[in-house]
Amino acid sequence: MNIVARLVNPIAAQQLKAAGIPPLLARLFAARGIERAEQLEPGLSGLIPPNKLTHNTEMAKLLANAITLNKKFIVIGDYDADGATATAVAVRGLRSMGADVDFLVPNRFEYGYGLTPEIVQLATTKKPDILITVDNGIASVDGVDLANALGLQVLVTDHHLPSNITPNAACIINPNQHGCDFPSKHLAGVGVMFYCLLALRAELRSRGFFVENPEPNLTELLDLVALGTVADLVKLDDNNRILVEQGLRRIRAGKASFGMLALLKLAGRDYKKVNAQDLGFSLGPRLNAAGRLEDMSLGIACLLSDDPVAAQALAHQLHELNFKRREIEADMQAAAQIALDDIQVEHQYSICMYQPEWHQGVIGILASRVKEKYHRPVIAFANTIDGSLLKGSGRSIASLHLRDALDLLSKRMPDLIVKFGGHAMAAGLTIKANDFERFEQGFEAVVTYLLTPADLQAVIEVDGVLENNEMTLETAHTLDAQVWGQGFAPPAFCDEFTVINQRIVGEKHLKLRLKKANELFDAIYFGQTDFLPDVARIVYHLQINQYNGVQSLQLLVRHVA
Repeated sequence: MNIVARLVNPIAAQQLKAAGIPPLLARLFAARGIERAEQLEPGLSGLIPPNKLTHNTEMAKLLANAITLNKKFIVIGDYDADGATATAVAVRGLRSMGADVDFLVPNRFEYGYGLTPEIVQLATTKKPDILITVDNGIASVDGVDLANALGLQVLVTDHHLPSNITPNAACIINPNQHGCDFPSKHLAGVGVMFYCLLALRAELRSRGFFVENPEPNLTELLDLVALGTVADLVKLDDNNRILVEQGLRRIRAGKASFGMLALLKLAGRDYKKVNAQDLGFSLGPRLNAAGRLEDMSLGIACLLSDDPVAAQALAHQLHELNFKRREIEADMQAAAQIALDDIQVEHQYSICMYQPEWHQGVIGILASRVKEKYHRPVIAFANTIDGSLLKGSGRSIASLHLRDALDLLSKRMPDLIVKFGGHAMAAGLTIKANDFERFEQGFEAVVTYLLTPADLQAVIEVDGVLENNEMTLETAHTLDAQVWGQGFAPPAFCDEFTVINQRIVGEKHLKLRLKKANELFDAIYFGQTDFLPDVARIVYHLQINQYNGVQSLQLLVRHVA
């Protein structure tokens, strides 16, 4: 693991300090590409206007026409947290503007991802006029063709990268579609749907629709937008940070959906103090558990519930499913580690894994865990229900664009991958059951071609040294109040400490007492049982530790050099 200090633009840091931002925050923000204080303004007025999203105005007109004509909508969602929140936002938002709308989310194990022909056929049982996709659709060429043939209009809202063939939908909004010049390419699926609703409300307003109908307050949806944005690990650029900050403010004010408040309570999180990390590490996994193990309709129902008692019951089911998911994941990790111990991973550029008993809904988490440990692109496979195909879920490192790598592999070996899609850092794919070894060899060849040995060296970025007078509970609160996440990493600091005391707690964690310049600090190193040397160079985060109602500063150890 190489420890690398983030570069700080000194001119930007000085400008931020001159604008009244505290020196430490100015340094941290400048190291993350912030050049002007205006970029940190959290107000909704700072959002990129909805009409900047290509075809969004046209989409709004189509939706407004359909609402006026009392057309029936079916929202076709996805089975992850982004898809679930996007579905809930679509249903709540469209209903608030008078639409007749229902939803359908594909079961991961029966139908797979996206607007497939099978899902179109299932949707027809609800007798819709219009299908509107959220967090999917940009690759659903066959599904859209079938819907068109059946006389259904298809409206696509998505954020995934397109292929060379674009579906023949009535309208597509996607910041990453060919020809879209939207300034931010990092909207999550839920963010795209929120932008769609903003444009629709403006269109209905221009038609005088709200003269006789109540005008909805779309900010009421921002708790869901924040959750989906953080959980989907999209980059928290200026625009996304506004969406997340505004969503967090609603949650802290107790104005979140009943389902979200119930999930926070079960996760042991105080809604009044919730931060972006809570959304990603506490709520996201509980919501995702439904799509991973059973059916995401359960998660969506929880987010849509306007009955606090019903929401609590649904949240409890999600909580129990997440506990079950963790047990399955632990077993899969143990099996994966046994297999990896038998090979020389350091001589490979990639890792492909498959065991017949693995759970299809958990392979993405497994791939992520193995990727973090070995710093290689990882794809884990599991059987489909009938055993004829293998479903794969991949996670990548910064140096490899995973979807592009799969695209190159499909060009080299056209008969290998049945279908694939995704992003730079994560992707999904399907191969024939007897093609695992061919895929493993072909993927390794492509990754070896695209990467260098230096790319396989894990790097941990740090924000330099904290002075003792900055290592305070007040600083921890200040940092905790900011929006950190993907592409805007939480601050990590690095310094040399003397280890005064260390002991194992909970059978697998190190509780530490550290000393720096005659001051003592408590620290915790999760998942570590080997004792540290007397003097150690430590990478850490500042953390607020709460015990018996008393708050204290704690260093959360991330790495020891």
